[in-house]
Amino acid sequence: MANKAVFGIVKSDVQASSVVEDLKNAGFSNNDISALFPDKKGTRDFAHEQNTKAPEGAATGAGAGGLLGGTLGWLAGIGALAIPGVGPLIAAGPIMGLLSGAAVGAATGGLTGALVGYGIPELEAKQYEGKVKGGNILLSVHTDDGKQVSRVKDIFKNHNVEDVSYTGEAGVPRSEKASAAR
Repeated sequence: MANKAVFGIVKSDVQASSVVEDLKNAGFSNNDISALFPDKKGTRDFAHEQNTKAPEGAATGAGAGGLLGGTLGWLAGIGALAIPGVGPLIAAGPIMGLLSGAAVGAATGGLTGALVGYGIPELEAKQYEGKVKGGNILLSVHTDDGKQVSRVKDIFKNHNVEDVSYTGEAGVPRSEKASAAR
């Protein structure tokens, strides 16, 4: 996984699929792209647990992939899990490993803690968590260089992806809002 990532919020599966399709056509692999969204259909039983369910998530990955279908089904590492305070989620791509690993637990603050650990500022991480809880989809793309960051940002802009931010060259998080003020 690269040191840089671009994050953003989309409002629907259709929008997410369209963004992922363009990222795929731009040469990003299914191991570079992550999606995280509420599981509104299949893992209600996970919501009753107060910890991550990575092993069960791995076992239900095939079922989750069936729910996704199409372009989103192309993403690597699809699985279902539950995050404390957030509830049942479906994750695909590198974010699945981030969320199912030791980074997530009650002590780290669930999704917010995992995103902060990845380099996203706490305020933005909390906003992302709130938007995912609200039914939106968090997309992230792991990149190797500034050219790829620019390409992802252009694709996100073309698809009206909201709340775009990225981890920079030295691991310094940058927000589009801050960039726009310059």
